[in-house]
Amino acid sequence: MFNNKSNSKGDSKNLLPTSTINIIGSGTSIQGDIVCEGDIRIDGQVNGLVSTKAKIVVGPEGDITGDLVCQSADILGKVTGIIKVEELLFLKGNALVKGDVYTAHFEMEPTAKFNGRCYMDDQQPETQKHGKSVLQEAE
Repeated sequence: MFNNKSNSKGDSKNLLPTSTINIIGSGTSIQGDIVCEGDIRIDGQVNGLVSTKAKIVVGPEGDITGDLVCQSADILGKVTGIIKVEELLFLKGNALVKGDVYTAHFEMEPTAKFNGRCYMDDQQPETQKHGKSVLQEAE
């Protein structure tokens, strides 16, 4: 009844696909950095760096205090920190971002809020010159 000849040792690798999606669920709180290769969705709280070579989704209940580094990002929750996105950063719904953004493409819905600076060129700005910040020199 359960004897399946096609399920030999060599075929066991084909039974379940490997998952590269990571989920931090609502009610979960993480203190520390998260580094992964695949997509990540955050619906809980993270206090630290979140870095991936793929996509980050911050759900409506997601709250990150720390930097984000990724290929693309959809943010619906709250992020306080620097965001570095290689491709598209999309602020959706009631997203709240407090911090500077470095991205190639930036899209924002009218209900989202963004407080910070946005840099869309390949080079990051020079933050200090001769011991003074760029903002101090402008004054």
